Amino acid sequence: MSHHTETLVIGAGPAGLTAAYLLSKQGRSVTVLERDPAQVGGISRTVSHNGYLFDIGGHRFFSKSQAVVDLWDEILPNDFIERPRLSRIYYRGRYYAYPLKAFEALRNLGLLTSAACMASYFYARLRPVREPKTFHAWVRNQFGERLFSIFFKTYTEKVWGMSCDAISADWAAQRIKGLDLGSAIRDGIKRSLGLRKRARAGAPVIKTLIESFRYPRRGPGMMWEAAAAKIRGQGGKVLLDRGVDSLSFDAGTGIWTVAARRADGSRETFTARNVVSSAPVRELVDSIRPRPLSTFNARSLQYRDFLTVALIAKSQKNFPDNWIYIHDPSVQVGRVQNFRSWSPEMVPDADHTCLGLEYFCFEGDGLWSASDDELVALAKREIGQIGLIDPAEVVDACVVRQAKAYPVYDEEYAGHVATVRRELERDFPTLHLVGRNGMHKYNNQDHAMMTAMLTVENILCGQRRHDVWRVNEDAEYTEAGLSGAEAALGSERLVPRKVA
Repeated sequence: MSHHTETLVIGAGPAGLTAAYLLSKQGRSVTVLERDPAQVGGISRTVSHNGYLFDIGGHRFFSKSQAVVDLWDEILPNDFIERPRLSRIYYRGRYYAYPLKAFEALRNLGLLTSAACMASYFYARLRPVREPKTFHAWVRNQFGERLFSIFFKTYTEKVWGMSCDAISADWAAQRIKGLDLGSAIRDGIKRSLGLRKRARAGAPVIKTLIESFRYPRRGPGMMWEAAAAKIRGQGGKVLLDRGVDSLSFDAGTGIWTVAARRADGSRETFTARNVVSSAPVRELVDSIRPRPLSTFNARSLQYRDFLTVALIAKSQKNFPDNWIYIHDPSVQVGRVQNFRSWSPEMVPDADHTCLGLEYFCFEGDGLWSASDDELVALAKREIGQIGLIDPAEVVDACVVRQAKAYPVYDEEYAGHVATVRRELERDFPTLHLVGRNGMHKYNNQDHAMMTAMLTVENILCGQRRHDVWRVNEDAEYTEAGLSGAEAALGSERLVPRKVA
């Protein structure tokens, strides 16, 4: 059976659903194909287990783009709550506020270590690595070698499963841009003395230092379930259990033919004038027939996967953190989420707590392939070692695996992405890449949405008016005030390219 639509969207995550919502709102024909048989939302979905709700990775609803904030309010107008942002670092048996509180850090590290950190920082500022290419070199320039080894190396290598000398500096510049030891200490002293005031309207805010965020009261999945319902209400289609097998493009007619397979083995065919893909670049390119010349480059792109072990415990222990970063090398867990601190409605029993222990891994490795029972036993042992709850108090548990959670920024990734992008834009002008995996960019949820919003404008006007690859690429674009994205785009002098 064949179905025709003006625009076919691959993937029902934030980027894909944003594109479909905005197109259907304009009365355009749109169909979304999602591989998951039960849920939309991708990594931003909310998982339910015996009434307990789990956020996959933690998703703060904070954006410098007023257009994104307005869209959140339009899709989910009555279900946001304001939550305090609090996170800490656990390192060698001690907890450090994150962002830094200067006096607390001095007390925990001790005067000698603190003095060594400051000396290391000043040395790095006097003799920086010129044009740093690696994560190690970039962070060393901003914080000094000593603080890099304490607060960056162990955790980062847990997350990525590779040496900090093999990770591109692009990742650090994108994720913690605008922050160095000097700004962290100045902010930390103000926090320690209670002198930090609310930033004036329009003033730059370092995203790492924000103090509160909005959050759907029952998790981020609320947003994307509501978006899917509104798409259907506007005449669009959101089809689950459809994994894309192949795509082919007829340059003569300008029509795409897309084959999708369901879990039972049945196949469907779709035709469309535009394809918007938030699928991993590696998978997308491998599905195009005939295969592009850049297939080798796409296959060279890597991904990091992770799993969450949610422990439900009847415990009186309570802590206010949204999450705790585990920098200690003696345990495998990388981060612990406290779901009640995201929203009280995530945990239905007042005398229970629910913590999510996040383990970073590669699909198919020992952690990923371990049984649920083995993973729960590991999580209980490590949560006891950290001291957050007593393992004996755990009464229930749930394991959630998330493939391709993070696009890997290794030394070669940028060249591979550039090669793929050039070929796809040249040969397939109506194929649009959006979102985190769709562009192999470590975008946050709001960045992913912005790529979709600009792509919709490109489709509606029939031209590539906006360069979506600039989203989350430089500090001015994403960090220059509430409407930084729109302001940056407005200043661009892009030459429109006709895309049919």
